[in-house]
Amino acid sequence: MLWRGRRQSNNVEDRRGQFARGGTAIGGGGIIIALIAVFVFGQDPLVVLQSLQQQDGSISRSESYQPSDQEQEIFKFVSVVLADTEDTWGQIFQKAGQIYKPPSLVVFTDMTPTACGTGQAASGPFYCPGDQKIYLDLSFLEQLQRMGASGDLAVAYVIAHEVGHHVQTLTGVSHKVRDLQSQSSRIGANAIQVKMELQADCLAGVWIQYTQKRTQFLEKGDLAEAMQAAEAVGDDNIMRQAGIPPRREAFTHGSAKDRMNWLNRGLQAKDLDDCETGI
Repeated sequence: MLWRGRRQSNNVEDRRGQFARGGTAIGGGGIIIALIAVFVFGQDPLVVLQSLQQQDGSISRSESYQPSDQEQEIFKFVSVVLADTEDTWGQIFQKAGQIYKPPSLVVFTDMTPTACGTGQAASGPFYCPGDQKIYLDLSFLEQLQRMGASGDLAVAYVIAHEVGHHVQTLTGVSHKVRDLQSQSSRIGANAIQVKMELQADCLAGVWIQYTQKRTQFLEKGDLAEAMQAAEAVGDDNIMRQAGIPPRREAFTHGSAKDRMNWLNRGLQAKDLDDCETGI
């Protein structure tokens, strides 16, 4: 991706080092535990995070946190990506006669308070509709690499997916999904959630397509990186990594194939109606 020297968003809240957990930090194993709980057993990720917090200790203030040069580079990168989502979605909403209100991106270390409960690194990136903020611990990007996804556009896809959830909040899709889920069985609620997640993948593809037209930011191999990321975070792949046979009725985000297909659909979309998943 061609990103250096470009505008960084003013909507990035840096909480790195603001809060640290007493006790053992959650590493790759803790992240896998949380992913299994969320993707396999359909648990609320924030409930899982609060449980991990109780097990691992309390929140305390850190006075010694110093980000590395590499981490600072990543921080700048995600700030540029967020700026690109603001510019692209701003144009899309403007063409539709609407005003785009961008989300904030909170970059934190280990854990942080949110309007949806206590956010922890173990959850991976997530969007909280209660405060319309995206939460990201940069250590997740290392976990993403271990899951088989690397490269700038892989990271940008993850952020764009969460911004897709913000777009769903602004357009009323999120509210509709919660209403439908409240009237459904657990399996039915999972199926509805999958449709919502696949639509967010499609919206991430729309963002890539429109941003490319606007800035020509893609380089050779970038799209393959995004596709590899979508494949890596497919429910079936995560289940296999956890040693559990994939069960479609337990999916909450979609299979690797479905996530790749909907990301590609966004890349080819003529308008946002092409991202309709039947919600």
